[in-house]
Amino acid sequence: MKKLKKEHLRILFGGLTESHRVIGPKIEGGVVVLAEIAVHDIPAGFEDRQMAGSYRLVTGERPEIFSFSAGPDSFKRFLHPPVSEMFAFKSSRTAIAITAPDCQGKPLAFIGVRACDIAALKLYDKVFLGGAEKDQCYESRRKDSLVIALDCSYPGDNCFCHAMGTGPSVMDGFDIALVELDASFLLEAGTIAGQRLLDVLSLEEVTEGDMKERSSRTERCLGMMKKSIRTEDLPGLIYRSLDHPRWMDIAERDLECGNCTQVCPTCFCHSHYDFVRLAGISPRAREVSGTRVRKWDSCFSRNFARVHGGNFRPSRRARYRQWMSHKLAYTFEQFGLPGCVGCGRCITWCPAGIDITREVEALRDVR
Repeated sequence: MKKLKKEHLRILFGGLTESHRVIGPKIEGGVVVLAEIAVHDIPAGFEDRQMAGSYRLVTGERPEIFSFSAGPDSFKRFLHPPVSEMFAFKSSRTAIAITAPDCQGKPLAFIGVRACDIAALKLYDKVFLGGAEKDQCYESRRKDSLVIALDCSYPGDNCFCHAMGTGPSVMDGFDIALVELDASFLLEAGTIAGQRLLDVLSLEEVTEGDMKERSSRTERCLGMMKKSIRTEDLPGLIYRSLDHPRWMDIAERDLECGNCTQVCPTCFCHSHYDFVRLAGISPRAREVSGTRVRKWDSCFSRNFARVHGGNFRPSRRARYRQWMSHKLAYTFEQFGLPGCVGCGRCITWCPAGIDITREVEALRDVR
């Protein structure tokens, strides 16, 4: 581990922008989102106020560059875009041609990735790369990307990553890890690519005082977390509670908007659509051309569970239960990883203010 003065952060950015699109936090519409940025775009000094169903960004007094917590965006919008072309097709009387999309582009470098989102990225890698058939576009974007992680100094008011075992400190899954101190950053390389970036920086040795400051910042961050969740036997709790009356209580408040699935860094549900080009249809030649498109979908959508013969989740009660069961039970069994990383986004961006931590505790109330 080495130390970089804060005024030299621009040098790290300079090295990244030569070979990558740097994706990081900036302010758009009064919200900290992720976008392609330069170093001056980072909203230093801003603080966010989050409650259930509420987000406000204010000018604060914190001295840090990363003085804010995670906003609604995560890496998934870039590695698994909301709308993407899977392939183009053209058929005729004698043949059918399938053309894969061009997934190549300037590689991505994500800067300021919190520990909770790294845990989510591990799950995404299992979903899109761990099966018999890999998602080629995801694989292309992922293998060339860089992850510059960040120890969390200020958790959001709805964060509970410590309870899920995913934060606030970054442990692995990064190319470079940053720890912000008062006057500098501590840097640690996690891969060869990360070490190459550090080799061109003017770095200093880390002192015992730096390590003590890091520890105190972690303790302060843990102390600022307002939410928690008891995780013992979570899958068992869900399976024992499938008929709990709380599901109906939630359904009466739920708006079916799907906001939680859009902001959740681990939700990956999608649907496929074929778009046939009218101009490409030739009755005489019997030619048809078009594209197959993948779009984000949500288990809160009424049509998501519609199949030939009916809908196997016709009620809001069933749809919310499916979502929460997937987060807290199914993914443990499928992938050995939590489907909820404790980022709290689903609480902040739910217009009805539904709080997953409270709902889990309500399920423990045996009636």
